[in-house]
Amino acid sequence: MLLSSIALLMEAVVGFCSPVSKGEQKSGSETTNVQFLTERNQKRYFDYGSTEWNEPIRGVNLGGWLVLEPFITPSLFEVFRENDNSDEGIPVDEYHYTKALGPELAANRLEAHWQSWITEKDLTAIKSMGFNLVRIPIGYWAYETLSDDPYVSGHQEKYLDEAIEWASNNGLKVWVDLHGAAGSQNGFDNSGLRDSYKFQDEENLNVTRKVIHYLLDKYSRDEYVDTVIGVQLINEPLGPVLDMDKLKNDYYLENYNYLRQELGRDQIIVIHDAFQPLHYWDDFLTEDQGYWGVLVDHHHYQIFDSNQLNATFEDKLKLACSWGQDIVNESHWNVAGEFAAALTDCTKWVNGVGYKARYDGSYQKDNQGSFYIGSCENNEDFSSWSQDRKDQARHYLETQLNAFELRGGWILWTYKTENSIEWDAQKLAYNGVLPQPLDDRKFPNYCKK
Repeated sequence: MLLSSIALLMEAVVGFCSPVSKGEQKSGSETTNVQFLTERNQKRYFDYGSTEWNEPIRGVNLGGWLVLEPFITPSLFEVFRENDNSDEGIPVDEYHYTKALGPELAANRLEAHWQSWITEKDLTAIKSMGFNLVRIPIGYWAYETLSDDPYVSGHQEKYLDEAIEWASNNGLKVWVDLHGAAGSQNGFDNSGLRDSYKFQDEENLNVTRKVIHYLLDKYSRDEYVDTVIGVQLINEPLGPVLDMDKLKNDYYLENYNYLRQELGRDQIIVIHDAFQPLHYWDDFLTEDQGYWGVLVDHHHYQIFDSNQLNATFEDKLKLACSWGQDIVNESHWNVAGEFAAALTDCTKWVNGVGYKARYDGSYQKDNQGSFYIGSCENNEDFSSWSQDRKDQARHYLETQLNAFELRGGWILWTYKTENSIEWDAQKLAYNGVLPQPLDDRKFPNYCKK
């Protein structure tokens, strides 16, 4: 999700509680991976340390790979189907997928998926499409498990490291993203465990801390910092159901101090906004307070609310523009780490296994109904789309690109799916919805400051 250019990030100020200074680093990069420099033209610029990179972050997520999401790879979950008219019995997330299969069969099926879903050819293709960064989700269970966890563990790390090597070979940067916390930080299937909100229970928090400490330590070392330019502490913690003070102090601040003080390293720390209003984080871990290298990740979608789905197209564009215009003056450098071309929620299971679509009025969950807006029939058949719908999809996607380039940039969700068009960068590019090259904008005048 960004606009004109990025040369890269800002001179390191003294860290909180007198953390180790640049000259006293215990280990890590001699020349900092990401230093705070001056502001130019009221935009943040980055310098990754090797060559000048005068462009915004234009990234893509490798979703559905090391963390399963049913809507991305439905074939893995469809094998459990017993009834054509009901999703009953189909696992709703990776936790229940591995539990249903048992350890040996789950490991065999997941190994086959990990080996094939993302390969070096994909990283080469990503580079050729004009992207300059990949965000790679991984779950805590890749490294540690709770006593009753059914997850397959201990295998994913090698695939993550291979992807980082492939990214480096292709001149791509990487964010490592801890996408799932023990106990689940949001109750979404993308956390690994749906309908659970126990991330802040003491045992779960300790396990998650142990994992993120490992990731912060490993990916701030010399051999990684030229490629891995950020580590995300956790994806999408659901602020409305969490203790925000505990999230800030016992997790975000604790991990910042671990990286800066205990390790003495200067890797970028990425914090998700926890679905709080824009500017909520303006007085937390800021440069003025002596912190540095903290980036805020915003995620933006307009399909998970019936009223937003039913808004006029012009209002959708205005809202997308506001996302970019409102973050220009946030105190932290920020990036839209997830967004999509989707103007409907018609893709099967995008709302979760067992839940249908708001768009066609079939969605029912927790006594939340929906109302009919339009048909979902043939949603994944691009040839059936009207020219107006095709134009709107491109206009909406471009408007988001323009908006997010007003500050730090964007990372599209996601690189590939089995069936979806609206959520698949490959299919969007092939069908002329995602600009190719990425700066070939048909609707260039939206969201200007």
